[in-house]
Amino acid sequence: MKKQKSPVKAGHSGSDRRFDVINTVVMVVMLFIFVWPLWFVVIASVSDPNEVWNGNVILFPKGITLASYKALMDYGKIWIGYANTVFYTVVGTLVNLLMTVCAAYPLSRKDFVPRNFLMFLFMLTMYFSGGLIPTYLVVSRLGLLDSRWAMIIPGACSIYNVIITRTYFINSIPSTLQEAATLDGANSFQYLLKIVLPLSKPIIAVIGLYYAVGHWNDFYTALLYIYDAKLMPLQSFLRDMLMSNKLTMNSTTGMDAAAVEAKMKLAQTLKYSAIIVSTIPVLCIYPFIQKYFVKGIMIGSVKG
Repeated sequence: MKKQKSPVKAGHSGSDRRFDVINTVVMVVMLFIFVWPLWFVVIASVSDPNEVWNGNVILFPKGITLASYKALMDYGKIWIGYANTVFYTVVGTLVNLLMTVCAAYPLSRKDFVPRNFLMFLFMLTMYFSGGLIPTYLVVSRLGLLDSRWAMIIPGACSIYNVIITRTYFINSIPSTLQEAATLDGANSFQYLLKIVLPLSKPIIAVIGLYYAVGHWNDFYTALLYIYDAKLMPLQSFLRDMLMSNKLTMNSTTGMDAAAVEAKMKLAQTLKYSAIIVSTIPVLCIYPFIQKYFVKGIMIGSVKG
């Protein structure tokens, strides 16, 4: 005898299909809303400035040219900013990871007696901070003003990332490994380096990316503590360029109206080129650590 389909199952299947259709439509609309601005920045950066100025560039580039990229590359301060930002990102991320692991590891050890009290103090800083002026005074008294370390030391550790890393250590590193390492004669430092850290690649990759992106995009810290243009990060130069068109509008003296208009149109396209140049290095990092995202974040945050 043929099995009859359950009416409950059939009804459920129909509701699933309707949900799938609605969900697909919503996701397509959301995809367009989020992707189109990014796509527009890309096509506008390689389009003829006249076409961009007249609003003719919508879905595809028109009059492909790299004039804006050439003008951007000829701007000497861009390379100074790039070198500074690479330094701040690499060194800052290493300092962040070191501080985060050194804080999270003892807090994850059950035999560390003051861990609950210290955890309370750490979490207290997430709700209350000294504020901008006290922080500035601390940085000034430490002699960090107008130095590279002013971009690194004040934000050397994120309590949020410490909590995530601590939770990962607790839930993902079996306590039996510590007992086995102790029987083999390993001390706490050796256990951390040879067992805990190799097993913690997912969470280290995730929080490392968070720290790196934060350093790469940081311009506000430079506004507060950096005065020397030679120490400014890339984002500060790009911010000045986008807000005041310094790159293209500084040398308009003695130019006729047509040349000034051409520079104004190039400045419009130059903004899109600057966005591309400043985001590509970070985007190139994501594919290499994408596989760690789900495992690192879910294990480090769901349980706790």
